[in-house]
Amino acid sequence: MTPTDPRTATVGTRIALFAFALCGVIWLGGLNARMVIGGDLLEPGTLRFDPLLSPSAERELFRLLSVTALITSAAYVCVLISAALFLWRSPWKLRQHGWMMISAILLFGFMPIEIYAMTIDLRMVYLEFFTTASNEDFRVLFLERVGALGGAPFVAVLSYYTMIALAVFQPLRRRPGAEG
Repeated sequence: MTPTDPRTATVGTRIALFAFALCGVIWLGGLNARMVIGGDLLEPGTLRFDPLLSPSAERELFRLLSVTALITSAAYVCVLISAALFLWRSPWKLRQHGWMMISAILLFGFMPIEIYAMTIDLRMVYLEFFTTASNEDFRVLFLERVGALGGAPFVAVLSYYTMIALAVFQPLRRRPGAEG
């Protein structure tokens, strides 16, 4: 077995990879759920709130957004920690596995965008669980979140799905015995 053979991975590395995969599924699923819930608040193709939506239904959607924000935020922190531990302890070297290098760059490169969006989400969580805020307060935060950074969070989500494709197909992988 060579040092880059996955069978040489330690138990800690395998646990980090499992935590990364599990938390990644929860986090990406939460992001998708939040997009669907948020889409119910708006008129299709606009940033205007749906006037046919009753205030109580709108409030329930904001509550769902707040609850899913807690779950996705916790899962994102778990993803970052487990990814860092896996990269640090992995027997696979980034030099031989270009797909893993690109994935790490995508994940950690979009971290400032995710943290900024997470601060807005956590303000919504605060409003939901610790205040008696009105729907208008939630609307302001929601529009700030949707318009945050000019669509960069959506580009980040697309890059996360690109990471899955990279992990499946593993391009730029240097085979044992290859020159270079």
